[in-house]
Amino acid sequence: MILIALKAYAYRVHDPKWSFAPVSGAGAARMGGRANRPGINALYLSLELETALAEYRHLDTLMPPAVMISYEVGVEPVVDFRGGYTKKWEPIWQDFYCDWRRMVFQEKTEPRSWVIGDLVLAAGAKGILYSSAITSGTNLVLYNDALAGSDFVHVYDPDHALPRDQSSWR
Repeated sequence: MILIALKAYAYRVHDPKWSFAPVSGAGAARMGGRANRPGINALYLSLELETALAEYRHLDTLMPPAVMISYEVGVEPVVDFRGGYTKKWEPIWQDFYCDWRRMVFQEKTEPRSWVIGDLVLAAGAKGILYSSAITSGTNLVLYNDALAGSDFVHVYDPDHALPRDQSSWR
């Protein structure tokens, strides 16, 4: 694994009714995500605005209402998989971009990308930087429960415009 320290600005497009908890990772923990199995809190971010929008749309023509949130991130270490699989990586990394949704929801099998997430956590890394499968941009998954010490994920909300709880969306 290639491990790096990361300091960056990142973005996520949230469903408005969940924008009161922009760093929770609980949504991904419910059903799992590309690099986290159910029960593992994970925050999926993008390093470009355009990538965040594209990831939220999932290739649909129309986009449901959304709230764009900006973050300042400082985490060490994270796995840098932006270059994709080469022979420098363990063979399992060939499967990082598997169709995890099809595997979980249709085939009822465990995607190997979940095993990769387990390996990343076991190695002491706190996330993975990787190329978006939709754009040429970069995504970041952070494992919330692994963050500690000098790690930070700060929401940029200078006017305190984000709701404080879900009662705003009744």
